[in-house]
Amino acid sequence: MIQVVKPQIGERIYDGAVGSAGFLCEAHDYLRQQNLTTGQLETLQTRTFYGKEKKSLAYVIAIMNMILHGIDAPNIIHTNTLAENISDIQEKDRFDVILANPPFGGKERKEVQQNFPIKTGETAFLFLQHFIKSLKAGGRAAVVIKNTFLSNSDNASRALRQELLESCNLHTVLDCPGGTFLGAGVKTVVLFFEKGHPTRKIWYYQLKPGRSLGKTNALNDDDLKEFVELQADFADSEKSWSVNVQEIEQAGFDLSVKNPNKEEEASLRDPQEILDEIAVLDAESAEILAGIREMV
Repeated sequence: MIQVVKPQIGERIYDGAVGSAGFLCEAHDYLRQQNLTTGQLETLQTRTFYGKEKKSLAYVIAIMNMILHGIDAPNIIHTNTLAENISDIQEKDRFDVILANPPFGGKERKEVQQNFPIKTGETAFLFLQHFIKSLKAGGRAAVVIKNTFLSNSDNASRALRQELLESCNLHTVLDCPGGTFLGAGVKTVVLFFEKGHPTRKIWYYQLKPGRSLGKTNALNDDDLKEFVELQADFADSEKSWSVNVQEIEQAGFDLSVKNPNKEEEASLRDPQEILDEIAVLDAESAEILAGIREMV
């Protein structure tokens, strides 16, 4: 995600569902690889990484994790991100880069939903609205979300997909196999988008590492090497393809992952057809056995 978004020194990087601050720490390590001046190091330490976390334990772990990675003064706030009305977000509150994996499946109270123009109890969908609003014009984001977001037919999902397509350039969708993100419990996708221009074309990549993923068998850099290489030019392959926004059905804004390069699976045969064929084979077998008995 970080290699696609390519954060730069001097940009403000944000995660509103910071958890253990894994994304912020990885972004720090990515930027730290450069030969930095004293001033750039100070910027990296104090004015680059920002986050919010609701849970007390996760908040403490995030602070410790960032300190262990060399960030001496983490800008992490212990608060419920969704309790903030997004209409109150001003330009000074916006960020250049957002990297996030918001929680899935949570249900928010009605009073929390009032903070958002698109009302929904789904926690991840409220976070996505927050992230879109929190991006600067020209800002870049990579957000993990459950794959059902791409095709859910409820009003909130359709409205949110429309908002994303019209206010941002959703240029890349990374379709991840089950087990990619521990604890998610569902298949996920990563949405890569830039704010300020509507979507014209979406590039999809279907990640297939060729093995089952889990706690002891996680994704590695080699698994994502092809994705990063192809994404640079939005190149087509057996696992990647592009869809023009005009091809997307405007009533539902369905963004489902449908690989046109995948061979069509043979349709399942009708059960009655199979039974009829078994009966014919049984009759032929009985006839052959009867002939053998006559010879004996």
